[in-house]
Amino acid sequence: MTQNELIIENTIQFVKETLKNAEGGHDWFHIERVLNNTKLIAKTEDADDFIVQLGALLHDIADSKFHNGDESVGPKIAAEFLESQQVSTEVIDHVVKIIQNISFKGGNIEQKFHSAELDIVQDADRLDAIGAIGIARTFNYGGFKNRAIYDPEIEPKLNMTKEEYKASNAPTINHFYEKLLLLKDRMNTKTGAEIAQKRHEFMEQFLDQFYAEWNGLK
Repeated sequence: MTQNELIIENTIQFVKETLKNAEGGHDWFHIERVLNNTKLIAKTEDADDFIVQLGALLHDIADSKFHNGDESVGPKIAAEFLESQQVSTEVIDHVVKIIQNISFKGGNIEQKFHSAELDIVQDADRLDAIGAIGIARTFNYGGFKNRAIYDPEIEPKLNMTKEEYKASNAPTINHFYEKLLLLKDRMNTKTGAEIAQKRHEFMEQFLDQFYAEWNGLK
């Protein structure tokens, strides 16, 4: 086993332990799915596999949603862990920038850092937010936050600021329009976009069925 492979294995164990009590949509299995998506996308991209895998593994190590909105916690925990593994400063800085820039945050924040590695991990994470898994995660988090499933009188809010997006407690169905259905057109890689298209179509089918059932038509 190479040194990099050992660090990846140590990171996997660290993430599993750290997220063992996490909410179901942001737990180890989410990380594992993102890691698998990352490996698939990376096959067709020119990027550093070591950085890509570390970024995927550590991107949600301390999601700000579960830390009073503090976006500094995740990067700090990730950096401290990687330092303990004697990872180079250059790699640590890159992984930290991936963590800081990966989130949707309402979709109206200008992303100031760009790299092939971030593009891959961001696509991999966004793929896990759409399709069948995305639907399951969305309703799981809505239940976790005690949100209504749907309220026809509450319209989705598009073009929210970062602060409005973070503070929103809208019904879960609204989240499809405020984020999930927007992701297809925000993918960075060809492979990510191809997979996203199929998952997007599945969500559209789900919503058609949902409204039909809600209104007693099927």
